Amino acid sequence: MKTILRLSIWMTALLVVNATVANAQNTFFPTKPGTVLVYAQKNAKGNIDGYTRMTIKNVEGSGNNMTISYVAESLNKNMKPVSNPPMEIPLKVTIKDGVMILDMKEMFAGQMKDQQIKMEITGVPMELPASLQPGQSLKDAEVTMSIDLVITKMTTTVKITDVKCLAIEDVTVPAGTFTCHKVTQTSSTTVMKKTVTGRTVTWYAPGIGTVKNETYDGKDKLTGSMELVEVK
Repeated sequence: MKTILRLSIWMTALLVVNATVANAQNTFFPTKPGTVLVYAQKNAKGNIDGYTRMTIKNVEGSGNNMTISYVAESLNKNMKPVSNPPMEIPLKVTIKDGVMILDMKEMFAGQMKDQQIKMEITGVPMELPASLQPGQSLKDAEVTMSIDLVITKMTTTVKITDVKCLAIEDVTVPAGTFTCHKVTQTSSTTVMKKTVTGRTVTWYAPGIGTVKNETYDGKDKLTGSMELVEVK
């Protein structure tokens, strides 16, 4: 139960990291193979619990139609892989006719691909328009994963709602200062009929994607944050 709940929360955070595009020439996501982004994961007190490293592996297409393949890897506080051998989770972002389509089903499947368990994944992908302006609201999205545990079936559902661009502002993090779109969203994760609801605020920069985000619980108390510490 705890493992699946942590997975759901991690996946929700990962969705936030990767889910915005402005236009074909100004994408809020790296489009050059070999680009590496490193993010620090912080707890509610601002202490670093670990890092996430994202590496762009391949880009197919161009302009308004691209498929970007990348991998994500969790690192400890010493920036060493948390698993042995290191585990890279394969992920993908598609841009079609200038609209980003982020299929959360692929994200769950990538996370669980080596677990050798029976599962069923359904959902509605996130769709983000070719332009993002302050005051603009975006579509809801969700994903449901059911795992067959022989004696029972464990179901996890993640819903993303109330997605809205609040402003364009400068944000300074260890990797530098970036002009970002500030976006808020509500997320709810349900595992075995228990639901955890929270809010996430994310700052996105052109050519980079997420620069910083903050997560809050149902009482709007800060529970953690993430910030970009390195781009190479």
